[in-house]
Amino acid sequence: MASPTLTSTVATALTTTPAALPAQSVSEESGLTGIAGWAVDVMEAIGAPGAGLLVALENLFPPLPSEIILPLAGFTAAQGGFTLWEALFWTTLGSIVGAIALYWLGAALGRRRLYLIVDKMPLVDIHDVERTEDWFDKYGPYTIFFGRMIPLFRSLISIPAGIERMQIGMFVGLSLLGSLIWNTIFVLAGWFLGSQWHIAEQYAGVFSNVVYVAVVVFVLWWVIKRIIRNRKGLADGARKETVDEVLARRDAKVAARAQQVAERKAARRRRG
Repeated sequence: MASPTLTSTVATALTTTPAALPAQSVSEESGLTGIAGWAVDVMEAIGAPGAGLLVALENLFPPLPSEIILPLAGFTAAQGGFTLWEALFWTTLGSIVGAIALYWLGAALGRRRLYLIVDKMPLVDIHDVERTEDWFDKYGPYTIFFGRMIPLFRSLISIPAGIERMQIGMFVGLSLLGSLIWNTIFVLAGWFLGSQWHIAEQYAGVFSNVVYVAVVVFVLWWVIKRIIRNRKGLADGARKETVDEVLARRDAKVAARAQQVAERKAARRRRG
């Protein structure tokens, strides 16, 4: 249970009007350089919306790390640049704006274009996309929610949601919840740690590195397995399905699932 002191401190931070900024910038006072110094300068120049802009850019360009931007937003709020409430609101809004942009990128790409692109790629085949879509049909909502809290996948997960045309209201709601949790953790860490905000970035860096290593190991394993399978397939002379055949089967699955949903709704109405 949170202590009364901690609760009152957070409540004060959420409602306190920002104090006037000193003549010397926060980044100069704190000796921040590189991405960190630039991020703080943007927040000082634009205010809390600057934090939202940076987070939106982080969604579109994953190399710009949220593990640095979010604690810095909390740090800047602690220095009087804006309130803690504003930091949480604008960073979460930035997350949603970036996620929606990638969602519509996926929607513009579309299923057929994706299959045609994959069909021309080495090692990957259209059945991989079909299996991924089947998996997304079952676990899509969980993937969006938890994916917003996993480095690297935070941004990319919005693209398949767009390709699958997940209901936009559900997508935004799940992205909002996942982003709010992730952002709150790091913004509060930066606010409480103050000039030691980089401690939060260091711990997040360990988590990110674990994810990256796991991805690299999985990709290497998958590539080796696929090379062996492809060589065996060439030796067997197996016929390769066309994009149209796979898409037709996929469309049949979508229609069957829609029929099942309609039948369940009709059954609930009859019971009601």
